[in-house]
Amino acid sequence: MKIFTVSRVAGFMCLWLLSALVATGAEPGPLQPEAARERMVLLRGQVAYHDELYYKKSAPEITDAAYDALKRELSVLEQQFPALVAGISPTDSLGDDRNGTFQLYRHRERMQSLAKSYTESELRGFNARLERQLQRNDLVYTIEPKFDGLAVSVTYERGKLVRAVTRGNGIEGDEVTVNALTIADLPRELSAKGPDGLANPVPDVIELRGEIYLPWAEFKRINVEREAAGEAPFAHPRNVAAGTLKLSDPREVAPRKLALVLYGWGAWLPSAGLPVSQRAFHAQVRAWGLPGLAGYSVGRSADEVWAAVQEFDRLRPGLAFPVDGAVVKLDAVALRAEVGATEHAPRWATAYKFAPDRAETQLLAITVQVGRSGVLTPVAELSPVSLGGAVISRATLHNADEIARGDFRVGDFVYVEKAGEIIPAIVGVNVARRAAASRPFQFPNACPSCQAAVVRVAGESAVRCPNSECSAQLRRRVQHFASEAGVEIEGLGPALIDALVTKALIRELPDLYRLRRADLIGLPGVGATSADRLVASIERSKRAELSRFIYGLSLPQIGSVSAQALARRFRSLGGLASADTSEFAEVLGPSAAAALAAYFQSSRVRVTIAELLALGVAPVASFATSTLLAGKTFVLTGTLPSFTRAQAEAKIVAAGGKVTGSVSRNTSYVLAGEGSGAKLDAARALGVAVIEEAAWLTLIGEN
Repeated sequence: MKIFTVSRVAGFMCLWLLSALVATGAEPGPLQPEAARERMVLLRGQVAYHDELYYKKSAPEITDAAYDALKRELSVLEQQFPALVAGISPTDSLGDDRNGTFQLYRHRERMQSLAKSYTESELRGFNARLERQLQRNDLVYTIEPKFDGLAVSVTYERGKLVRAVTRGNGIEGDEVTVNALTIADLPRELSAKGPDGLANPVPDVIELRGEIYLPWAEFKRINVEREAAGEAPFAHPRNVAAGTLKLSDPREVAPRKLALVLYGWGAWLPSAGLPVSQRAFHAQVRAWGLPGLAGYSVGRSADEVWAAVQEFDRLRPGLAFPVDGAVVKLDAVALRAEVGATEHAPRWATAYKFAPDRAETQLLAITVQVGRSGVLTPVAELSPVSLGGAVISRATLHNADEIARGDFRVGDFVYVEKAGEIIPAIVGVNVARRAAASRPFQFPNACPSCQAAVVRVAGESAVRCPNSECSAQLRRRVQHFASEAGVEIEGLGPALIDALVTKALIRELPDLYRLRRADLIGLPGVGATSADRLVASIERSKRAELSRFIYGLSLPQIGSVSAQALARRFRSLGGLASADTSEFAEVLGPSAAAALAAYFQSSRVRVTIAELLALGVAPVASFATSTLLAGKTFVLTGTLPSFTRAQAEAKIVAAGGKVTGSVSRNTSYVLAGEGSGAKLDAARALGVAVIEEAAWLTLIGEN
């Protein structure tokens, strides 16, 4: 793609210089017209390039702060040199998420973006402008969290859901109704009665505007599965949410539990039913049974607005959803009509963007790990640095392309951010501090563990070790199989697994079930008593819950949610192994179904399954044996006194209940143990019942 007039690496470094200028409030120095022309051409190309990655591919290469810095610099230059502005500037563009694979639908009312503020003075300037325009100083604002997801418009006609459409270019977007219907919080019909039982008027037509996002708990679950598979974790939940919503098969969308929040509207017919304020709108959304905002603030002065924005910034690490700022809206709808809007954004609202937490530290080394599927993942070993309340000493570098793109070198002083407030990520290099003798990092051509020549499939970023007998892969597979998310073999930790593989006591998974007491005694940390306990735990795992056994097998493209679907469909390990593509396609998307069928057709895999069955492995398909918790949904958080999370989940399912990973208004109970965090906060904010282990045991009749 010939967009840049400089190298991508040079452009990357330039972005970080711009981001630093914005962070310090500095502006680029004055340019002569010819230099300004060249700079504007470069900036337009970069903005277009990154728009393509962000909106259409959901795979941004730079942070939001760096991207905003590009557009701000371009905007400044366009104001200084208006004669050089030709056609529509990228600074006036909303972006465009249409990707050419979905049917297009035209919004009844244009779907706009928001103007942005980055400093306290800019936010106060927003209030001052409205006070001047409206000639009054008693304005009231709502201050709402700015969700970091994909903008969407959901239309109801006569109370029934008819379509969901992405923002697209603001005029028309991709219709994603089928995928949106996988969202548990999205009702098919508006409630005609409010919580008080009184009549709740429903418009003939209403376009509700909001954001589809991925809750932190679900984002974390997905990344745990990816890391266990030896794959690089996703950098940010926004990218996962946007990419997931644009998948072609809703069966592949459903396992990633997307969520929705609605915070505005477009068309509202008849208009006589329009709310008089933003606060009234929020109340109406909840009355209809829709997923509205869990909390917002009200400000009656610039001071109160600024205080509310700062409070959101303080609270955001504990929120259950990704937030990258706060949105300030004029509350009164009548006053909004007086203020009006530009072609792309309302004048009565602004989005204040939070500055990312960033630190500079030294890249001491780059180690390359081998995952259970053979993927080689580079990890940055850093000089420890404090960031966002934690000490960071390691960060993922994702893959070889990421290292080359950023030109990250051992010895560099690098900028580290907490991507999505959770995952430490290296986002730039302080080139001024680079040693003269530094050299680009050479990604290994051979597996660091078994020395097999690595391979790379065309079109993929992953570099893999093709040797399925690689000891590093075996260690990770056994570790994953024995984990709490797998069959939960207590006492079989990484150090012991290393020793068992090194001594060739485990060469393949069935060898785990051939281990005897004498094999274990004398290994690091293993005595007679612990050997007996471990043998007993291995024996118990033969009857592990089927979905956990399936998940533990490291099957291609199968996570914990898909494993549950397979367990419900096939009910036994033998039934699963003998199924074909068409049977897998009943519960999986086409890609996963084909990959799984090909996996079980391998003669080596067939031998492994036969050996497991011959060794007495007979995982149990767990289904409800009572209806005590029928219709009840639980979320687990923290550490319970008497049960592991896996054991608690099994009891809930056996009692007819359901366990999900994130808290919503549809959650019946949050079962909280020691060390509960963001999920507990979310439950309190949403008014969801929080219970401890004793009360939960009473519910299931075991206390």
